[in-house]
Amino acid sequence: MDILNAVLVLGALGLVLGLLLALASKYLSVQQDERIELITQALPAANCGGCGYPGCGALAVAIVENKAAVNACPVGGAACAEKIAEIMGLEKGAVEEKVAMVLCAGVKSAAKNKFEYDGVEDCTAASLLAGGERACLYGCIGLGSCERKCVFDAIKVVDGVAVVDHEKCTACGVCVATCPKDIIKLIPKDKAYTVACSSKDKGSVMKNICTVGCIACRLCEKVCPTEAITVEDNLASIDYEKCINCGQCEQKCPKKIIHVKAELLNISNFERNGCQIKDKVV
Repeated sequence: MDILNAVLVLGALGLVLGLLLALASKYLSVQQDERIELITQALPAANCGGCGYPGCGALAVAIVENKAAVNACPVGGAACAEKIAEIMGLEKGAVEEKVAMVLCAGVKSAAKNKFEYDGVEDCTAASLLAGGERACLYGCIGLGSCERKCVFDAIKVVDGVAVVDHEKCTACGVCVATCPKDIIKLIPKDKAYTVACSSKDKGSVMKNICTVGCIACRLCEKVCPTEAITVEDNLASIDYEKCINCGQCEQKCPKKIIHVKAELLNISNFERNGCQIKDKVV
């Protein structure tokens, strides 16, 4: 009888606790906004962190809580932004599509080294040793840290310089954050021209260390009809809000350091970096 009573007491106690848990789950539970799941499904599930959040789920929560814009995902592009805007009941969120560009053209045959590096295959580690083996302190180190970080297989090191495959690039920004030299930039996808150099050394110095570096001659600046290209700190740069893709700067540049995007020439960036078009190397 003692055993039976104990079983009955435990059974009754379990039943009471179960009822209390059921009531608690009903009245104390936090209802999740159904839009979070819908937005998560609309996002590309890359979980790359390019939006500034740790994953697509976290971004979805931020969008629903009005802490992030509907076009915050750089990977999904305009189509993704429009779908999320529809879920949120907002106007379509236009997003400017971008691609990553490596602003350095100093391939092994063009750029000099100041010593031979024999250490950890990591750009950040190499840069800690006198800025890396390149004579140009602003040049691509070329050890592939950006390549290993890219989950989309969109960037490769070719002849000592990182090169972006624009067909695969999602502009997630991981390579930008990885590069210790800060020479990878996100630029508008519809703009044709870039200055493939990041050096701020004087022209007289650049001539001795890299045959394809900007020498700050200002010819591009003078020929630009919209004042979209200027030379500051010995380096030409393009204001993409003013650039009209006319190409006059590229034609005038004596170092051929202003490049038209490879896809506009119907070739791949990798082919172009391999010098198959010798007067225009990305």
